[in-house]
Amino acid sequence: MISTRRRIESATGYLALGMLTEASDELEAIEGEDRLLPEVMALRTDFYIEAKQWDLLLAVSRELTRQRPNHVKGWIGWAYALRELNRLAEAKAVLLEAEPIHGEKCALLRYNLACYCCLWGDLAAAKEWLSQACKMDDHWKKAALEDEDLKAMWDDIAAMK
Repeated sequence: MISTRRRIESATGYLALGMLTEASDELEAIEGEDRLLPEVMALRTDFYIEAKQWDLLLAVSRELTRQRPNHVKGWIGWAYALRELNRLAEAKAVLLEAEPIHGEKCALLRYNLACYCCLWGDLAAAKEWLSQACKMDDHWKKAALEDEDLKAMWDDIAAMK
């Protein structure tokens, strides 16, 4: 019998190599209560993002957040699934709920809020969220200049210090 820890390691490796079928096989082989371990659900969020399985991403990330609100990956996955399902207002609301818990330490959360605000047409809020994300980690500026979600702000982003 292969341990859950070994299955997680194998699935992580397969996922890193883009081998989605093999990663899925490893995740599906995890049995019983172990399927609800936070590390398994967090890995499933990564898998469902790569596989573009938005409904499954929504379900697993929402459950991860319910069980472990201190696990930021659940919040990010939940909001991202909603965004991909064209439920932008809900995606933004999820991240705004997570922001007091994770915002000070998670630049990705603030970056995603910038994207959702920009798509919503609230460019002032988008600029503020992006500025905060870039202060936390300056690589977000480069990412923003290539992100279609932020296209309406590309000139402003290029001029940002």
